[in-house]
Parts: sequence; structure tokens; C-alpha cells
Amino acid sequence: MAAITALGLIAATQPIPHMTLATGCVAVFANLLGGIAPDIDQPTAPFWRNLPIGHVFGKVFDKLLGGHRFLSHSALGIGLFGLGFHLLLTVLTPSFPRLDMSISWWAFMIGFVSHLLMDTITREGVPWILPLPWRIGIPPTKEFRVQTGGFVENFIIFPGLLLVNGYMIYIHYGAILNFLRHYIK
Repeated sequence: MAAITALGLIAATQPIPHMTLATGCVAVFANLLGGIAPDIDQPTAPFWRNLPIGHVFGKVFDKLLGGHRFLSHSALGIGLFGLGFHLLLTVLTPSFPRLDMSISWWAFMIGFVSHLLMDTITREGVPWILPLPWRIGIPPTKEFRVQTGGFVENFIIFPGLLLVNGYMIYIHYGAILNFLRHYIK
């Protein structure tokens, strides 16, 4: 939810480049993928649970990335995953020449970074400055941070993000309709 909220806030506050409806749909998918990508280092993540032999791949990636909330949850991880996704899009570009892959890349990165920002407010924090082992959290005192899967996350933050999205749709309803009218014929 944080990924799509961040994408919506950026789309509402920044000039939107011209794009096809297909690019917009792929960008939303890339954003959602970016929102779950940092947890590729967790063998029990929903991403792995939804694949037939995902638990095997999950264990491999867990070891490869140093465990949960390590490499994929750092500034270094942002760079590596951003580069990896860029290379993937470069390989796919000839097969999808009408898609603007740069928009899809930015959407992925917005989702990825939003995940790390949300994890920064949890008790576990995030090792933003790897290879230094310090986990950074906001606020600095763990006791005041959000418990992952706890009451605050489930009953305040998640509904709050839903309300933000609903409000963004409400105040930009005309622009959304114009965008869709322009691309759906």
C-alpha cells in the first residue's frame, strides 16, 4: 500500500510525462513489484509463498542477500536492485518498443524506496548505510517505533494509507478521468 501511495503522491505533485496506457499499467505493476522486492531476502515473504517452489528460492535468496533486512534494505541495495531492474528493462525493451521503460524504472524505484521508508519506522529499523551494521529507525528509540504486523500498522497506518489514496483520487478525479479518456478509446 505504501508503494502505490508514494506513486500516487508523486504523480499528483509532479508533471506526468506523456505515456501510453500500456506504459501506465506496466508502471503500476513495476511499482507494486518494487514495493515487495526488498523482502525477496525473506524466505517466508508472500512473494515466495505464491510460487510453486518459492520456499526453495526464498532460502537461496535469504543466504545470497545476507538474511532479512540486510543488503536489500540498504542504500547499497537500492543501487543494486535499481541497476538490476534497469538491466532487465533494457533486455525487455526490444520486445516492447512502445513502452517507456524509464517510467517503469522510476515507478519500481519509488515502490522500492517506499518499502524501506516504511520499514524505517518499525522496531527492527533498516541498515541504510551498509556495510556499517547500524540499523536506523525513526524515532531513534525502539520502544516508540511500530511493531511489524502489530496494532498500529494494521489499524492505523494501513487504513491511513487507504484514506490518503481515497483522498488523492477524490481531489484529482477530473484529471484521472481526462487521463483515461485520452488513452482509452
